[in-house]
Amino acid sequence: MDGITLSIQDLLTENEYGLGLSLLAGKKGLLHRVSSSRIQKPGLAIAGYTEHLHPDRLQVLGNTEISYLQQIDNKILLDNLAALCAFPISCFIVTKGLRPPQILLEIAETRDIPVLATHHQSSTFISLITKFLEERLLPTTHLHGVLMDVLGVGVLLTGKSGIGKSECALDLVIRGHRLVADDMVYIKKKMPAVLVGHAEESLQYLMEIRGLGIINIKDLYGVSAIRDKKIIDIQLELVEWDESHEYDRLGVDDRTVTIMDIEIPHIVIPVRPGRNLGSIIEVAARNNLLKGMGYHSARDFQERLLARIEARPLGDEVE
Repeated sequence: MDGITLSIQDLLTENEYGLGLSLLAGKKGLLHRVSSSRIQKPGLAIAGYTEHLHPDRLQVLGNTEISYLQQIDNKILLDNLAALCAFPISCFIVTKGLRPPQILLEIAETRDIPVLATHHQSSTFISLITKFLEERLLPTTHLHGVLMDVLGVGVLLTGKSGIGKSECALDLVIRGHRLVADDMVYIKKKMPAVLVGHAEESLQYLMEIRGLGIINIKDLYGVSAIRDKKIIDIQLELVEWDESHEYDRLGVDDRTVTIMDIEIPHIVIPVRPGRNLGSIIEVAARNNLLKGMGYHSARDFQERLLARIEARPLGDEVE
């Protein structure tokens, strides 16, 4: 699992969430790292009480904080800001297009603490920056495999190289299902317990088919055959058929696999000539939907069988 952090420079260059940030002071501190999606409004800290200050979080200064700084005595202002900036503050962000006191900019410049400004209201900006940080700081990992959207079910196909994962995925695309990622699946853990998979940007919509090479699914089959990301609901592992191995023939006991501390259903599918893997994977997706609705066909069969055995009259055995 990769530990994710962001630099203050990353906040400045962001343009998807419309943060609208600009630099006022502390350019040398733009490489400071942020690892938490939580922010703090340091109202008490600028008043001199720094007991519960979290310097690793973004410090948002709104109308209340700036008004207070503009009204207090200059000596108290200097002392309080000096005490505040003695902490390794990651960044100050001033909202509503307000101009902070010059002394704050000077101290921040001296201590290499970035001071950024945005035109957004404090409440709006906090909502935007929280969503941005939560998305960018999510725990991530990556797996070798293929991720497909089959009937709305996120199906992660895994197996050793050359087992036929991409060929199965291509068959599913032809059947009308959607490709998310081929070869390498990047996975983010969203709280409380959801895994979201996507492709690396340079590999998006691409698939490698041995003998054909690289093909672009979006160009060949249109936008209805692809999607950018998908929640992973089930993992199907393709393995070579082994005559000496006893494979599950009933499916009564559900198996799971753990990815980033989250358990998802895991099914092993043996591969050999003559098996229509596209159909099997499609049925597995349909069966997973049924289980999600509370119906487990294998257990239902087992219960009916046991009920029939129990109901058989004594001495009714066939001689």
